[in-house]
Amino acid sequence: MRPSHLFLAVLVAAVWGVNFTVIEIGLDHFPPLLFSALRFLVAALPAVFLVGRPKVAWKWIVAVGTVLGVAKFGLVFVGMDAGMPAGLSSLVLQIQAVFTAVIAAVVLKERPTRVRVTGMAVALAGIGVAAWDEGTSGPLGAFALVVAAAACWGVSNVLTRKASPPDALNFMVWVSTVPVLPLLALSLLTEGSSRDLAALRALDWQGAGTLVFVAWISTVFGFGAWGWLLRRHPASAVAPFSLLVPVFGMSSAALFLGESVSPARWCAAALLVGGVALTSLAPRRRPAQPLAAVGTAAVKAPIGSSDHAESPFTVTR
Repeated sequence: MRPSHLFLAVLVAAVWGVNFTVIEIGLDHFPPLLFSALRFLVAALPAVFLVGRPKVAWKWIVAVGTVLGVAKFGLVFVGMDAGMPAGLSSLVLQIQAVFTAVIAAVVLKERPTRVRVTGMAVALAGIGVAAWDEGTSGPLGAFALVVAAAACWGVSNVLTRKASPPDALNFMVWVSTVPVLPLLALSLLTEGSSRDLAALRALDWQGAGTLVFVAWISTVFGFGAWGWLLRRHPASAVAPFSLLVPVFGMSSAALFLGESVSPARWCAAALLVGGVALTSLAPRRRPAQPLAAVGTAAVKAPIGSSDHAESPFTVTR
C-alpha cells in the first residue's frame, strides 16, 4: 500500500473515531432521534443526485437503511444521550464483529474457525470488563443500548454481504435516504414536536458544524474513501485500520470532552480490540475441494491467506 493510501486509511479511522466526540457535542444541540434523522438527511442531499441510480435491488437498500440507519444509529444516539460516554461507545460498538460472525454462521452457514471462536471469546470478555466498569460509574442501561446497536450493526453487515453492492459510496448514499422519515416520525412521537422545533430554532454554527461533520465528513467522505481503498487493495490489508477507530475515539473524547479512561477500561479496550482483530482478520474456513482442484486453488489463494476474507469492517461505519 502506498504511503498516500496508508495516510488515507488512517485518516478515515481518525474521522470515524472523532465522530463519536462530535456526536456527543451535537447531542447538546439536538434531541437524539432528530439529530440522527438530520444526519441522514444532510448525508443524502444533495449526494443522492450525484451518485447515480442505485446499483442493487431496493429491498437491500430498504433493509439495510432500516436496520443500520433507524435501529443501529437510533440506539447509539439515544444511548449516548442517556449517558454512554463517547469514547466507550466507540469501543463497545466494535463488538459488532462478533455479532456479524455469529449471525453469518447461522444465516450464511459460515462455520467459524477456532481462531475466530477464540477471538469472539476474548472480545466478549472485554465487553464484560467494560460493562462491569460502566456499571460502577455510569448508567448500565445506556451501555446496553449501545450493545444492542452493535447487534443491529451485525445484522446490517450480513444484509450488506448479501446485497454485495459494487459501489460502497453509492450504496451508502441511497441507504441514507431510508431512515430520514422513520427517525423523524419516532422523534415526533417520543421527543415531541415542541422540543424538535426548539432545537431547530436555536441552531447555531456549532450545531450546524456537528451536522456537517457527521453527515458529509464521517459518512460521505468516510465511506467514499474506504470504498476507494477497498477497490484497490485486499480487504485484509484495509480492514485492520478500522481497529484504530476506538483509539481515536477514546483519545479525542479524553482530549475534547475530558472523559477519563480507567485502568479497567484500558483492559477492556485491549481485550476487545484484540478479540475483534482475531474475529475479523482470521481466514475463513474454506469448503472442501476436489483433489484435482487443489493445485489450481493453491495458486489463486495460498493456504492461510486472508486476502479474500470478508471482514465486518469492510461494510459500514
